Amino acid sequence: MNYNKKTVTDIDVAGKKVLLRCDFNVPMAKDGSGVITDDKRIRAALPTIQYLLEQGAAVIACSHMGKPKGEWKPELSMKPVAARLSELLGKDVILAADIVGEDAQAKAAALKSGELLLLENLRYDKGETKNNPEFAKALADLAGADGVYVSDAFGTVHRAHASTAGVAAYLPAVSGFLIQKELEIIGGALAAPKRPLVAILGGSKVSSKIGVINNLLEIADKVIIGGGMAYTFAVAQGGEVGDSLLEKDWIDYAKEMMAKAGDKLMLPTDTVAANAFAPDADAQVVATTAIPAGWQGLDIGPETTKAYCDAVSGAGTVIWNGPMGVFEFDKFAVGTKAVAEALSNTDAITIIGGGDSAAAVQQLGYADKMTHISTGGGASLEFMEGKELPGVAALLDK
Repeated sequence: MNYNKKTVTDIDVAGKKVLLRCDFNVPMAKDGSGVITDDKRIRAALPTIQYLLEQGAAVIACSHMGKPKGEWKPELSMKPVAARLSELLGKDVILAADIVGEDAQAKAAALKSGELLLLENLRYDKGETKNNPEFAKALADLAGADGVYVSDAFGTVHRAHASTAGVAAYLPAVSGFLIQKELEIIGGALAAPKRPLVAILGGSKVSSKIGVINNLLEIADKVIIGGGMAYTFAVAQGGEVGDSLLEKDWIDYAKEMMAKAGDKLMLPTDTVAANAFAPDADAQVVATTAIPAGWQGLDIGPETTKAYCDAVSGAGTVIWNGPMGVFEFDKFAVGTKAVAEALSNTDAITIIGGGDSAAAVQQLGYADKMTHISTGGGASLEFMEGKELPGVAALLDK
């Protein structure tokens, strides 16, 4: 797949209407008050929005929020996003009462250079997730005959939706700064990494990371395994894992991977086992292949932690996707924290692949020490698998 895509700086947007796909799927307070609890995604969109407005474009921004599944759910309205965006930009944000209906059409038609319109939640229309061509064309039509489409929601590029891929059939499509950065940094690390390239893969399930393990074993110098999926490998080594997470259907796959990878694959040798899945459970350090009955592995042990930290200390590039243990419980966050700290002290290019790893790095206070934290969990995972991302494939090549 070609990741060398045109960006907003490669086209002239002055006096044009730009349909801009953002990721404003922000967490909201559970009490229905409409309070945004974390505006990181809105802030991440600002450089592209500000650039387009400064260049004299009229910007029609759009995003999904939650999973309304084609129903108009007031608690998933873009109203709070429009208000926060307005505060951050220091200018009025016009909110459409619908997506491609009469109100959006009228407001888009009247939109002037330097103004910003925000459409209602894209997923209020079933046509969005179904990539319905009529809905995609209606979105594109808001930007008019000489309009431009700018994609800047990396978290959704692995989905072939109307607003991420479909509209590119009707408008010239380029990336915003967020997607440009993701493609350059992750794409660069996969295509021409500064070596040695060390991949750290954690999380609960082998099944969700198969493609990534397969792809990274081809290109990485070391692949480190942690988290719940390590116990499927432990059983594949002939071990006992007590009540630990285990995917029995994937034991043979784990055996194959171990045979194929040889010493390229690093597996935990010791484990912090707990007598319950609880923050205050009793804990003991045991061999990963000898976890007693009634106990479950919740973190990598001290010996493994040291080996993993040593492995990243001399790396040229590190890609990390998935925590080493149950980092939400302080007692079992030690391995994840140590790896994050080791990454923060290395000269390597450090890439955190979204999702739980991004949450862990942020929660533990190491976010500002990383080269790049991906804005898309599922998208960065599929990127690392080497899969074609429909929302990237749809953009114009340089």
